[in-house]
Amino acid sequence: MTTGNRIITLITDFGTSDGYAGAMKGVILSINPNATIVDISHDIEPQNILQAAHVLDKTHPYFPENTIHIVVVDPGVGTDRRAVILKTSQHIFIAPDNGVLSYVVKDKVQAVTITNPRFWRDRVSNTFHGRDIFAPVAAHLSLDIPLHEFGEQTTSLVSFPISRPEIEPGGAIIGQVIHIDRFGNLITNIKREDLPETNLNIEIKGHLIQGLSPSYAAGNELLAIIGSDEHLEIGVKNGNAATSLGVNFGDRIYVRT
Repeated sequence: MTTGNRIITLITDFGTSDGYAGAMKGVILSINPNATIVDISHDIEPQNILQAAHVLDKTHPYFPENTIHIVVVDPGVGTDRRAVILKTSQHIFIAPDNGVLSYVVKDKVQAVTITNPRFWRDRVSNTFHGRDIFAPVAAHLSLDIPLHEFGEQTTSLVSFPISRPEIEPGGAIIGQVIHIDRFGNLITNIKREDLPETNLNIEIKGHLIQGLSPSYAAGNELLAIIGSDEHLEIGVKNGNAATSLGVNFGDRIYVRT
């Protein structure tokens, strides 16, 4: 394998019209021209840490071992919030310590704070740590610089409680919308394994859906389906469920029999 031929992925809320993601790539490739950079998403809603954490959780397992994942959704940039590297048995994650690594922190093998300016750009902007800290750190990591050289080890990282469905005394399942994809489909925290096998009555925003559809194409106008990640999803056939129903992140969904 060519020296430094590591995969580095990017998840940001930068979009693609302003060149911010491109600047990060340029920094990485200036340090390690052999790096392979993969864009997972630059369309995270601005400052939406929960969405970024979900996207990371649902995508990183598909990458080879030793992939380096950068997540820059960073409303606290320029403050005293920490920047961290988290190593698991399979991957390495570089991010602000603001909860964006909540889904992967359980697999932590080692974590360090990024405090050694040797691996930063010479000038660090208080508004663009993605370019000036996270990107160069990832590039140096891809060249097999040991983790301890980047900063001091830490045992605690900021994380938020992972949303789980609740069960009412009568057996009803109460879940939440945890992600809205670009089609307007509503991904919930209810998994296939949480659901009874038959007679499902699903309610969201006063709308009732009876049973599951086998596919989006085979469903009625408003439908429920088990998506590719084994979560219960709500969609509108050839439409946008989030817009049609007026649903936002965190809105509740009820499943009864």
